[in-house]
Amino acid sequence: MTKKNTFDLTSYDDYNKLHLTVEPIIDDCTLRDGIQMPGTAVAPRHAVHIVYLLAAMGVERVEVHQYRKPDQEAIKLIQNMNFNVRLASWCRASRDDIDLALRLDMEEIGISHPVSYIHLKSKWPKLSTDDILSRVVDSVEYAREHGLVTFVHGEDGTRADWNFERKFINAIADAGAETYRICDTVGIATSDPRAGLPNGIPMKVRKIKEETKIKNIEIHTHDDLGNSVENTIATIKAANGLFDKVYLSTTMLGMGERSGNAETEKVMLNLYLHYGVKKFENGLYWLKEAADYVSFATGCVIPPNKAIVGETAFAHESGIHTHGVLKNPFTYEPYPPKLVGNVRRLTIGKQSGKAIIKHLTEELTRSMITSEDPKLQNLISMVKEIYESGVRKSSLKINEFNDLVRKAGLMK
Repeated sequence: MTKKNTFDLTSYDDYNKLHLTVEPIIDDCTLRDGIQMPGTAVAPRHAVHIVYLLAAMGVERVEVHQYRKPDQEAIKLIQNMNFNVRLASWCRASRDDIDLALRLDMEEIGISHPVSYIHLKSKWPKLSTDDILSRVVDSVEYAREHGLVTFVHGEDGTRADWNFERKFINAIADAGAETYRICDTVGIATSDPRAGLPNGIPMKVRKIKEETKIKNIEIHTHDDLGNSVENTIATIKAANGLFDKVYLSTTMLGMGERSGNAETEKVMLNLYLHYGVKKFENGLYWLKEAADYVSFATGCVIPPNKAIVGETAFAHESGIHTHGVLKNPFTYEPYPPKLVGNVRRLTIGKQSGKAIIKHLTEELTRSMITSEDPKLQNLISMVKEIYESGVRKSSLKINEFNDLVRKAGLMK
């Protein structure tokens, strides 16, 4: 049997797939951290449809707020729909918060509490670390006594003293917590395996496995340095071979406080393309629709060049690129746009060449045109003239291109 040339790629299916023994689970928090993004909000009826789309994508756990009346209404509506997704509410280390979750018939909660001295000394300057541990342990035990699956979120974990954080994790594990969330609250984590604690992700994951009793870990990253997706993927790689499950706290479009969080759509597609995680295969088609709906429902604007879900994520305009894509889309697209529910767009602009102008004209007129046709040459000249001064920046609109085709005598 002849071995296939490593570089003889014909489709995205030919990319190398790295095997994972750890199970990655998407824990989307668009309806919690996502809508804490300034200038955004979501109505209960829209929250329900967001969860419907997240479930269709393959998200397995969704984290929500529970304090405001609209949040509580959304929770009830979501519960009534019986989506194939786990629902968890975000709580503080407070029995009152846990009681509220119980009244809302929640089955899972995440208890958030700071673990860095920066936060502890600023928020509770008079409390000792033993007092801090006691209140968190009490909350976890109370939640477990009432049958709640309990995650604990170590806020600002990537700036925490390891000696205290280790004690904290072991205490909540002994109290019955199932999962510890590493929170990169200000986006200062690094994926570099040489980096030490507290912000070296590979080292943090390894130390949690070696020195604590917690069953599972989760990662929640912020994008202040632009590394949220990278640090999320680094956590998966570090957890591989150490843990059975790794939860990934993400948001659609990277919504969230300040610079936002790791994008659900990016993490999911990376897991599919680079690691061959098949459980996401049938859900990827929903990524574009889910992104558009989240944008509509929350008011979060999607940049046109946003990876995967942006309007121009698969747009081609320059001569070299359009010529390549017309011959073989794989030349300038790593995967087909339909994989994620997006579409290819071929546009006319300042960098456009003969190939794309000819192609779009033939599509418009439904007739073949020779490359030497003087009318085509005239059309190309008219397009170039529009952009000659440098004033026009945007691509031609369909009606503008139609008018030029008529003026060139290629269409009546």
